[in-house]
Amino acid sequence: MAHSTLNPINASRVQRLVPFVHVATVQTSIEFYSLLGFMLQHVMSDSSGRPFWAMLQSGDDASKAEIMFAVASGPVNASQQAVLFYMYSSDVATLRQHLLASGVRDGGMYAGCATPNDGPGMVYEIAHPAHMPAGELRVIDPDGYVILVGQLQ
Repeated sequence: MAHSTLNPINASRVQRLVPFVHVATVQTSIEFYSLLGFMLQHVMSDSSGRPFWAMLQSGDDASKAEIMFAVASGPVNASQQAVLFYMYSSDVATLRQHLLASGVRDGGMYAGCATPNDGPGMVYEIAHPAHMPAGELRVIDPDGYVILVGQLQ
């Protein structure tokens, strides 16, 4: 790959990154991610009204988070995707309580690796790793994707 001699400050460069995630059911993902504060921005549906693509957003221009979902053409195996989503919140304790009150299962303390009791639609106790001393929340979405939510100071 050739490297450009253009200064990236002066050249056109990528300015935003929006994850595009293949899921089993777009509607289920819309509903789950709304529990994290995301709101539906755009949706495309098939002739029977089932969404096959959606874009969600949380926050405003200064702290905007976006994510897109599309129906997968085959089975979704999140562990084979080797991806996780890192998000930020100003209050992970309140977010965890909201998720539990909304029916997301309590995973207890995360063991550091997958266990037979783990599964989609689960939230774990808040951890306090060195890189996020204010707290970090581990969530598993309905398709098995891992979401880590760090608390902003």
